[in-house]
Formats: sequence, structure tokens, C-alpha cells
Amino acid sequence: MKLHDSGVWLRAALLALPVAIAQVAVTQVQSELGLRPFAAAVAQEGEQRETRRTPALRNQVYEKLAEAQAAAEAEDLAGAARILEDMLASGGKNELNSYELANVYNLYAFIHYTREDYNAALKAYENVARQPDIPLAMEISTRYTIAQLYFVQERWQDGINSLLDWFKLTENPNEEAYVLLAQGYYQLNDYTKALLNVEKAISLYQEKGKTPKEQWYNLARFLYFEKGDINNTVRVLEELLKHYPDKQYWVQLSHMYGEQKKDSEQLAAMETAYVQDMLDKGTEQVTMAYLYLNAEVPYKAAKVLDRGLKNDSIEDNSRNYEILGNAWRQAQEVDKAIPAMEKAAAKAETGELYARLGNIYLDGDRNEEAITAITRGLQRGGVRRPDSARLVLGMAYFNTGQYDKAREAFKAAGRDERSAKYAEQWIQYMESEIERQRQLAQN
Repeated sequence: MKLHDSGVWLRAALLALPVAIAQVAVTQVQSELGLRPFAAAVAQEGEQRETRRTPALRNQVYEKLAEAQAAAEAEDLAGAARILEDMLASGGKNELNSYELANVYNLYAFIHYTREDYNAALKAYENVARQPDIPLAMEISTRYTIAQLYFVQERWQDGINSLLDWFKLTENPNEEAYVLLAQGYYQLNDYTKALLNVEKAISLYQEKGKTPKEQWYNLARFLYFEKGDINNTVRVLEELLKHYPDKQYWVQLSHMYGEQKKDSEQLAAMETAYVQDMLDKGTEQVTMAYLYLNAEVPYKAAKVLDRGLKNDSIEDNSRNYEILGNAWRQAQEVDKAIPAMEKAAAKAETGELYARLGNIYLDGDRNEEAITAITRGLQRGGVRRPDSARLVLGMAYFNTGQYDKAREAFKAAGRDERSAKYAEQWIQYMESEIERQRQLAQN
């Protein structure tokens, strides 16, 4: 028995996650933006003056900026904006040096971002970056913020370009920057560059003895899967499970082992999730049952299905009861197979399952019930092999001594060339048995 269509929903699971990853990344961008008000900017004054001759921040300008920042922190954004506008008005802009202007625009950006006016915030930060001779640290942090804002607005290529500019200025870029760049390339479907950057972030974290973030692994896993690199998809999933032992990763790993034709590992991964009660979806439990059936462990398959059907986690439809009945039958548990197949047949739209139920009744030496089931199935229609069903019907009639009806059933089966030989053999056997009984009666 094959895995039915379980691969469809498993593939959907493998594909669905990175959309959520992208959303998480944007949310992180919004929460991690370097939106520093004036105090942080002042703290950078004088940094790296050995490479840049940064103009001084004059005392009267400092006082105005401090006043504007205090208003902003008090949530008086309008008041803070008015102070900044006054500083730029009536020739003030020309009187401010580049470093002072950078701090004004930096505080403007903070106000715009607080108002969720991201376009205005972005323009303000770009004005900060345009100012010559600002401290290098200030330019670096500002350019990173600009890149982040582009990502918030889903302007992926602009974000990538800005981030690449930031990388040129930065001696020791952090892991999050590589992941952000990977996200940008992912959104543009450049999976090769996305992989290079997210793997760089993961390796940098590992070199520091730190555990890479779950969403980083997830992005790498998705990208490898999309590139058809099953071996690396498995490798990333195995790494994920070392640090984040979640149900979805066991299920996905099981599916990937199946792609590698590693049947025992496929079963083991899925079973690990099942024994921990992680498989709460009916489709997952049915897949577990199929894996047991493929491994020729029908008893365990039946137990999984029986439990799921009883606690309503598996849908009580004809198909699932049919699988349960087949599992019990393969496990030589005919008495348990019969009620399962009875339910399957009753819920089915065609007579096929009644024909199969007749076979099980015959195996259990319940001939009258076999006759009833097969007759009902043939009357309902949709039986895949009516010739085979009529052979079984003939056997059941024969076992109950209804030889005329048995002969009629065998002849009907013999009209199909696939069963003609067997039907003729059964008729010959029945005639010899009738003759044997006649002679016994005479003696």
C-alpha cells in the first residue's frame, strides 16, 4: 500500500513556512530599527575622528536638540517637530553644520517613524546619510536603518542595494544583517544568493558557540528544498531538530527521508513524533498508518487508526475505515476487520467495499453474510471487478449447499475472460463434489 496523497500536504507544509518567515523578518525589522533619538547621536560625537574631521556640535544647537528630544520622549511629537522646524527655518538650515543637520534629521526620522510615516522617516534618514563628515559610526548605523526601512516597505531591491552599501562600510557585520540580505534575495527569487547569506549567518553563530535562530534554519531548509537539494534539506532539518524539536520538523524530515528512499528512517522520524503525541492531525496519523503498512507492521497501523477514529482526531469517513479494515485483515485480526469494513461499506457511495466485505466474511466462514454483502454491492454498482465478486459469491453459495445459485454465480463470473478459467475450475470441482455426495447418500 502506497502513501496515498500524503505527499501533497507534506509538500505544502514544506513550502508554506518561508512566507511566515518573511513576515517574521519584517516584524523584526520594525522592532530592531536603529531609531535613535538625539541622546544616542550625541554619544557618537567624536568617534573615529582619526578618519573623519567631524564638525563640532555647538552648545546652542545641542540645547535645542535636547529640548526637541525631551518633547518627543514626552510624546509631544508636534512640539518636537516645531522646534526642529524652527531650527531649519529662516536661514537656520544654512547656519547648521553637517553634523548638526544630521542630528536634526535623525530626530525628525524618529518622529516620523513614531507616527508610522515610513516614507517620511526614510527620507529623513537619507538626509542624515547625505551629510558630509558625520561620524562613521553614525553613517553606518543610519545606512543600516535605511536598508531596514526599505524592507519594511517591501522595496526589496532598494533594501538589498542599501544593505550592500552598508556592508562596504562595516568591518564586522552581524549575523542579522546576513539574514536580512538573504531575505531580500529570497523575495526576489534569487535562492542561490539567499542561501549563501543565510548559511553565512548560521556558520558565524555556530563559530561563536551560539544556537542559530529557528527562522534562519527554516529559510535555509526551504531554499534547499526549492533548489531540489534533498540531502541538504535533510541536513538542515536534522540540525533544526537538535535545537527545536517541533512536530512539523519530524513530519517534514520523515517526508524527506522518503524522498531519499530511506524507508526505515522515514518510519522512525514519523514514529518519534507519534509516540510523543505530536501528531494531532488526522492526515498525519493516517500517514503514520501507511508507513507502518509499508513496513509490513499492519497491527501497529491498525492501532493508530483505531485510536484516531475513536478519539475523533481522524475523520470517520469511508476511506479511513477501509484502511483500518485492511490493516486488521493483514494483521490476521479478521474479527476486528469486519466491523471496520462494515462501516466503510455503509459510508461508501459505490458497492466496491461491500464486495470486499464479502471477501472478509468468507475468510471468517460467515457465508450467509458474505452472500448478503456481495449481493448488495453488485446491486449498488461500482464494483471494480464484478467477476471476482461473483466468484466469491459462488464460493459462499457453495459452502452453504446452494449449488444452483453457486453454478449461476460461477457462470456469470466466467463471462469475463479474466475469471473464466477459475470459474470453470470451480464448476468442475462443485460437480465432482455433488457427485461424491450423491454416491455417499446411495451407500
